[in-house]
Order: sequence, then structure tokens, then C-alpha cells
Amino acid sequence: MKELAGLLGVSSSSISLWVRDIELSEDQRDALRRRMGGRIDGSKANALRALERRRRDQLEGRRLARENDVIHAAGCMLYWAEGSRDRNAIKFTNSDPAMVAFFLYFLRRCFGVRDEQVAVACNLFADHEERQREIEQFWLTTLRVPSASLRKSTVNRYSKYSKKKRKNRLPYGTCRLSVYDTRLAQQIHGSIQEYAGFVREEWLM
Repeated sequence: MKELAGLLGVSSSSISLWVRDIELSEDQRDALRRRMGGRIDGSKANALRALERRRRDQLEGRRLARENDVIHAAGCMLYWAEGSRDRNAIKFTNSDPAMVAFFLYFLRRCFGVRDEQVAVACNLFADHEERQREIEQFWLTTLRVPSASLRKSTVNRYSKYSKKKRKNRLPYGTCRLSVYDTRLAQQIHGSIQEYAGFVREEWLM
């Protein structure tokens, strides 16, 4: 793609958009390997295969975006705004219980995510410390996930300079919802790009 971009005088992201639906034959892959210097060592070959899988997953995400499902569109846009850019995992953090609950509903409805795949971690403040168990249970109940989903909470203690000047106004801190699944992460990344009409090659890397 970099070679084509140089020949045509366009960006690599434009080339990626133009060739995204092209499937290479094994002969074509062999030809590319030869142009890259012959044999590719095992780690390089594995990395290339993994990159191809992520690219296919993004293409599947683009296909899903074209099905015009409102919940799917809402969930993907929410993730674009509030989610991580991890290539191998979904990580969504927010303080709004309804928003986090809706995002998990989206994952369950559109991708069949199961309870045992979900990890929940709370980010608390100093004035939450006495209510830590209560707050953790609040998030488990709100998200309708078992206690096995809970991971260790983080407690942010105020510095001596801010302790008397700042008071936390988030009654339940923030909740991070994680699902470690490369295919899922890449499908959502692909869907976001399809909905918004852009190419972000670095999301594959």
C-alpha cells in the first residue's frame, strides 16, 4: 500500500480504502513475500497473519454497519466517543450508570457477549472508601453481571493541596467495562469507520 501511495501521490489511508475489499490469492501473497526479500521469519509471518485477521474483522464490522441497525449504530458511536483504541480489547469507562449499562446491552445484543467475558473495575475517590463494597455492588447490579466479573477497584486519594478544596461529585465514581476479544474490538473499529466515512489505518496496528 505504501508503494502504491507513492506511485499515485495519495495517502496510504486512501489506498487502504480503495483496496479494502480485495482478497489476495495465495500466489499473490507469495509474490508479495518474494518482493519483501524472500522468506519471512516465523514471527514476521505470524504478525502478518494477525494483521490480515484484524483487517478481515474490520471489513466484517463495515458490513455490519451497512445493515442499518439503530442499536448497533448507537453503541459504535458511543464507543468512538468514550472507548479505548486498544486493538485487542474493548474498554469503556464512564460515570453514568445508564450509559455503561446501555453499552453492555449493545455488546450483548449485537455481538452475543456473555457474562463470563465481562470484566468490571471501579475507579473510586477518597470519599468513597467507606462505601467501596456498596459502590462495587451497585455497578454489578446495574450491569446485571455476577460478582466473578468484578476486578480490583482503584481508590484515588486527594493530595494535601486539593483535599480541602475539591469534593468529588460522582456518587459512584467511574466504572470500566472490559471485554478482551480482538475480533470484537476490530469489528467495532471497522463499523465506526464505515458509519463516519473515514479510514484510520493505525487502529489495525
